[in-house]
Amino acid sequence: MSAVPAADRPDDDGASPASHPPTTSVAPAGIAPAGTTRARFDLARAQALLRSVASHWRRSLQFRTVVATMLLTSVSFVAVGGFLSNQIASALYDERFDQFSAEATSALTSTKAVFRDSSATDRDTTSRLVLDSVNALVGNETDAPRQSILVPISGGEGLFIPTTVSQDGATAGMLPPDLQAAVGSGQDVYWAPMTIPVTQDGDQDAPGIAFGTQVQLPPERSPYALYVYYDLSSMQSTLDYIHGVLWLAGLVLLLVIGAITWYVTRSVVQPVSHAASVSEKLASGQLQERMEVSGEDEVARLGASFNHMAGSLQDQITQLAQLSQMQQRFVSDVSHELRTPLTTVRMAAEVLFDARDEFNPVNKRSAEILFDQVERFQALLADLLEISRFDAGAAVLEAESVDIVQLVEHAVEGAHPLAERLGSNLRIVSDETSCIADADSRRIDRILRNLIVNALEHGEARPVEIHIACNPEAVAVAVRDYGIGMTPLEASRVFDRFWRADPARARTTGGSGLGLSIATEDARLHSAWLEAWGMPGEGACFRLTLPRRQGIVLASSPLALPPVSGSQRTGGGQYPPKDERADERADERADERTDERADERTDARTDARTDARTDAGNGARESSATQ
Repeated sequence: MSAVPAADRPDDDGASPASHPPTTSVAPAGIAPAGTTRARFDLARAQALLRSVASHWRRSLQFRTVVATMLLTSVSFVAVGGFLSNQIASALYDERFDQFSAEATSALTSTKAVFRDSSATDRDTTSRLVLDSVNALVGNETDAPRQSILVPISGGEGLFIPTTVSQDGATAGMLPPDLQAAVGSGQDVYWAPMTIPVTQDGDQDAPGIAFGTQVQLPPERSPYALYVYYDLSSMQSTLDYIHGVLWLAGLVLLLVIGAITWYVTRSVVQPVSHAASVSEKLASGQLQERMEVSGEDEVARLGASFNHMAGSLQDQITQLAQLSQMQQRFVSDVSHELRTPLTTVRMAAEVLFDARDEFNPVNKRSAEILFDQVERFQALLADLLEISRFDAGAAVLEAESVDIVQLVEHAVEGAHPLAERLGSNLRIVSDETSCIADADSRRIDRILRNLIVNALEHGEARPVEIHIACNPEAVAVAVRDYGIGMTPLEASRVFDRFWRADPARARTTGGSGLGLSIATEDARLHSAWLEAWGMPGEGACFRLTLPRRQGIVLASSPLALPPVSGSQRTGGGQYPPKDERADERADERADERTDERADERTDARTDARTDARTDAGNGARESSATQ
C-alpha cells in the first residue's frame, strides 16, 4: 500500500489492517504416488462417496430440499457475516485510527522540533539526544503499544547516527518500502499498514500501523527518518473473537434450519413416498392396498382421493378380469363342443369329396370347396383350443436338449411342397452345423413352420432365406423374404390375434390368423424373443432368439435384424430379377386367381340354392304345423 499523509483519512471502502490481517501462504501438501495402495483406496472411497451422494440427490426429494436449503442458507450467512465483519472492523479501525493519527502526528512533530532546536555539536550529545527522543516516543497502552525507530536516509551527509530502535529485535527492514520512500522524499507525516515480525509480548507477524516523518539531526542537519508504529494485536484478537462468535452462531443456526427443513419436508414427502409405495403394490397386482389417512389437511384429502381412485380401479379391473375369464371360458367351451359335430361334418365332407367324380361339375366343385373349408375350420378350431390353453395358463414347456439346426431342416423339408407350388426357393444360410439348446421341440417346430409358411405366402415367388447363428448364450433363427414387405406399424401389430395388414382382403391364403400369436406364446414359454422387421417393397424378416439353457436372460441376439444375406442383391435391398420360370409362375398365379373368382361365384350360387331349400323346408314344416 502506498504511504499517504497521516492527515488524510482512508477511504471508507479501504481495507484496514485490523480487518485484513496478513495471511501466510502454505505450500501444498505432498501428494502420495498414484500407484500406492493408499492413494487408490482413498480415490475409490471418494468416488464411492460421490456416487452415493449423487444417487441420493437423484432419488430423494427430501435430501435435495435439505441440501439445497442448507447451501443457500450457508451462502446467505457468508454474505451477511462478511458484511457484518467488515462493518465492525471498519468502525473499530476508524475510531482508533483517528486517535493513533493524532497521537503520532503530535509526537513526531514535537520530536522534530526538538531536533531542530537542539544545540548539540558533537557525536555523543547527538546520540544521547536521539536515544532519549526515541525512548520518549514509546507508549505503553494495553490495547495498542507504541514503539519508535530512527533510520538514516541513504545519501545523507554529515554526522552519522546508526539506526536506533526502542524495541529489541526491531529493524528498519520491517518498515513498508512505500512508507520509507514517501518519508525520504517529503516533509509531511505519512502512514502505512505493516507487519510486526515479533511484538513486545512475543507474538509473531502481528498487524500494525506505522507513521513516519523526516527529521534533521544537528549539527549538520543530516536527514533521518523517524517512525512510530502501533501494535494492533489486541484489536486483531478482538476481531478474531467476534469472527469466531459469528461463525459459531451461523453454524448452530445452519444446523437448526437444516433440522427444521428436514422435519417440514418429511411431513410432506413421507405421504408422497407412501403413495408411491402403494402405487407400486397396486401395479404389482395387490389391489387391496390403501393409504393411511389421518387428519383433514391437504395431504389427508390426497390420501382419501387416492384410496377412492384405487377402489374404483380395483372394481374395474376385477370386472374386466371376470369378463376376460368368461370370454376365455366361452371360447374354450365352444371349441370343445364343436369338436364332435365338426368331426361328423368332416367325415361327411370326406365321403362327398371321395365321390365327387360322380357328380355334375357344380356339385363336384361344391364338394371340393366344402372339404377345403371344413379342413380350414378344423385348423381354426385347433388354434382356438391352443390359444385357450395359453390363456388358462395350462400350457406346459417340455424342454429337452435339441438341435435347432435339425429342427430348421425338418421345417424346411415340410414346407418344400408349398414352396414348389408357389414357385419360391427355400435356402438355409448358416455356418453352423449344430446348435444345441434346451427347448420344446414340438413348439419350436411349430414356430418355424409358421414363420416359413408366412414368408412363402407373402414372398411373391422370390427366394426365402433361413439364417441360423448361435453363441454361448443364445441361438437365433431368422426367416427372410423379399416379398411385399410391411411398414414398421404393421410389424408392431403382426403378432396380434386375427390381425391382417389389409382387413378388406378375403382370407383366400394363410391359416386361421392365430399362427403368429401362438408362435409368440410359444416363444414366451421359452423366455425367448420373437421380433419382426419389414419394409414395403423390400420384404420382411422374423427373428427367433432362444436361450441355450433354461434360466439365461437374453441380452442380445447372434443375428442382426434383418440379417446380412449371403446372396448378391441390387440397390434398394431387393432381390435380383426372377429366373426364367418367372413368366410360367405368373401365369399359374393368374390361373389360380381366376379359379378363386370362379369358386366365389360357385359358392354364392350354392349358398343361394341352400338358402332356398332351407326356406322351402321351413315353410313346409310351418304349413304342417298349421294344419
